[in-house]
Amino acid sequence: MKVFLTGGSGYIGQATISALVKHGHTVEALARNDRAGDIVSSVGATPVRGGLGDLKVLNAAAARAEAVVHLAQAETGDEDLAAATAMQDGIGNGTYVHTGGTWVYGNTEGVVDETAPWNPPGLVAWRKPVEDAVLARAEQGGRPVVVQPGLLYGGENRLINIFYTAPGKEAGAIPVIGDGANHWALVHIEDIAELYVAALKAKAGSVYAGVGGVNPTAKDVSLAVAKSVGLEGKVVSITLEQAYDQMGVIADAFVLDQQLTPARAEAELGWKPTFTDPLGVLARGE
Repeated sequence: MKVFLTGGSGYIGQATISALVKHGHTVEALARNDRAGDIVSSVGATPVRGGLGDLKVLNAAAARAEAVVHLAQAETGDEDLAAATAMQDGIGNGTYVHTGGTWVYGNTEGVVDETAPWNPPGLVAWRKPVEDAVLARAEQGGRPVVVQPGLLYGGENRLINIFYTAPGKEAGAIPVIGDGANHWALVHIEDIAELYVAALKAKAGSVYAGVGGVNPTAKDVSLAVAKSVGLEGKVVSITLEQAYDQMGVIADAFVLDQQLTPARAEAELGWKPTFTDPLGVLARGE
C-alpha cells in the first residue's frame, strides 16, 4: 500500500515509517526542510517538501496515496483541522489515520477504554472538535480512524524526557510531582508504530487507545529512571507549581491518574503490545 505520512522526522514518525516499510508499504513523508527530508529518507520514505500549513501539498500527496497517517503536531486546533480536511479530501474513501492522545480522558478513576467520557486538561481540550470532525467523514463515505497514543517510552523517550527536565535531576535525584501515586498509561514506541500499521485495516470511524496495558505509578517510573542513571532509590518530590515553572502547562498532563486497556485494538486489529515490562525497560535506559 502507498502511504502518505506527516510528522515523519519526529519520534513517532521515524518508528512508524520503519514499521510501514517492514510490512511492505511504500511511504511518502512530509518534510519541511532538508534536515527533515534526510531523516525520513534514512528510514525508508520519499520526502515531500512542505509544512503542515501547505494545504495544497497535503491534498495532492494524499490524493496520490492509498492511505494517510497524520502524526505531525499542529500548533492549534484550527491548523490541525485544516490539515486533516485537506488530506481527507485528497484521500477520498481511502483510510485516514488521525493522531489523538489518551490525555483527553483526564483522570480515569480505574481502568477504562475508548468509551470513557472525555475530561481533558486545557492543554488538549482542543482535540474534541477536531476528532469529531475527522470521524464525521465516516458518514460521507470516508474511512477515518483515530489512534490515541498513551505516554511514550523507549528509544529517545521523548515525552517522558520533557518531564525529567524538572527540578531535582541536577541535585542528584529524579523528580516526581507530589507523592507520584497517580498512574501513567505507557506505551513503547515500537508498539505504537505497529498499531499505526494495523490501523490501516480498521473500520471507518474506529478509535483506538494506543497503550501497553501496564499502567505504573509516576513514582515507580521515576524510580526506574533513577536506576538507569545510577541514582537508584533517589527521587525527590516537587510541587505542581515547581513543575509549572519548569515545563509549563504540560505539567497538568503528568499529574493525571490514567489507566487504560488496549483490549479494543487487540480484538479488532489483532495488535498486541509486545513490551509488557515498561519499568524494566526504563530501568535499563533502553
